[in-house]
Amino acid sequence: MIPSANWATGLLGTRLAFFVAGFGLAAWAPLVPLAKERLAVDDRMLGLLLLCLGMGSVLAMLLTSVSNARYGSKPIILVGGLGLALILPWLSIAGTSLTLGATLFAFGVSLGSIDVAMNIYALELERVTGRPLMSGFHAHYSIGEFTGSAVVTLFLSLQLGPLFSTLVCSTFMMIAIVSAWPRLTATSVRQQGPVFVLPHRSVVLIAALAAITFLVEGAMLDWSALLLVGQDLLAEAHGGLGCMLFAIAMTAGRLGGDAVVERIGDRATLMLGTLPIMIGFLAVVAAPVAVIAMAGFLLIGLGISNVVPVLCRRAGKQKVMPVGVAIAVITTAGYAGILMGPASIGLVAHMTGLPFAFGMLGALMCIVTLSARMVIADPR
Repeated sequence: MIPSANWATGLLGTRLAFFVAGFGLAAWAPLVPLAKERLAVDDRMLGLLLLCLGMGSVLAMLLTSVSNARYGSKPIILVGGLGLALILPWLSIAGTSLTLGATLFAFGVSLGSIDVAMNIYALELERVTGRPLMSGFHAHYSIGEFTGSAVVTLFLSLQLGPLFSTLVCSTFMMIAIVSAWPRLTATSVRQQGPVFVLPHRSVVLIAALAAITFLVEGAMLDWSALLLVGQDLLAEAHGGLGCMLFAIAMTAGRLGGDAVVERIGDRATLMLGTLPIMIGFLAVVAAPVAVIAMAGFLLIGLGISNVVPVLCRRAGKQKVMPVGVAIAVITTAGYAGILMGPASIGLVAHMTGLPFAFGMLGALMCIVTLSARMVIADPR
C-alpha cells in the first residue's frame, strides 16, 4: 500500500509512466513501413515480425503479476520504461528479420511489464485517495500515443532519418521515466497469497469485455480510413481523419472521466456510454455525407473513452483473486483483442462488407456497456 502522505507526488509519477508507455508504442508505428522496406520483406513476413512484439508483451504481462508481488510496482515501471527507451533506436536500424524479431520481442516485454505495473500502481493510488483516477491516467497514455506518433512522423518528414528520430524520442522518454522514479513510492505491503491462480469468472467477464473494447479500438485504427474511402465519403489522402477524431474524443472523454465517475459511479458511466456508441456507429455506417460520419467517430470515442479505466478499477476492487493477477489477465486479454481485431474485422468484411463489420463492432460495444450490472456486482 502507498503511504497516504505520499500519494500527491505519486500522481505525477504515474501520469509520466502512462505517458511513456503510450509514447513508446506509438513511436514505433511510423517506423513499420521503413522496416519493411529496409528488410525487403513481404506482408506475411512483416506480420510474423509484428507478432513478436505481441508475444513479448503477452509473456511479460503474465509474468509481471509474479514479479510485482515480490518487488512492487515501482522498480518494474522504471525497468519497463527504460527498456522502451533503450530498445526503440535499435528498431530503426535492425538489419535482418531475425534481429528485428528479437528486438521487437524485447520491446514487447518492456511494454507489457510497464503496462501491468503502472495499472496496479494506479489502483493503489485510487485506494489511498478514495477517488477515481484511472480515466485521467489512461488519458495520459492516449496523449503519449498521439505525441509519439506525431513527433516521429514530423522528424521523418523533415528527412532527419529514423535513427536520429528514435534517439531524440529515446532521450525524451528516459528523462520522463527518470523524473517519475522519485515520485513513485515503493509499496509497503506486498501481495499476499498465491501468485498463480485460475481467474475467477467475474475477472474472466471483465477480461472478455476489455478484449472487446480493445478490439474495437484496434479496428478503428486499421479500418476506419478504408470504410470512409470505400463509402466515397473522403479521398484517400484524408481517410485518417475519422481515426484522428475518434482518438481526440477518447482522450477528451478520459480527461474528464474521473469527474464523471466520481459524480455518477462506475455502473452509470458504463451504461450511459451505450447511447453515444450506438448513435455513433449508426452514423458511421449509414452516413450519406462525411460530416455525419465524422460526428459518429466523435460520439464513439466519447462513449468508449472510460470503459477500460472502469474495467481496470473493478478488477482492483474485486476480492476473489490477487489484484496483480487480475490486472495481468485483463491487460493480456485486451492486447489479444488488439491483435485479433484487424484480422477478424477483415474476415467479416470479406464475407459481408465493411459497413456490416462496423455494425458488428457497435453491437459488441453495446454488450460491454449493457453488462454493467454484472461487472459492478460483487462476486460471490
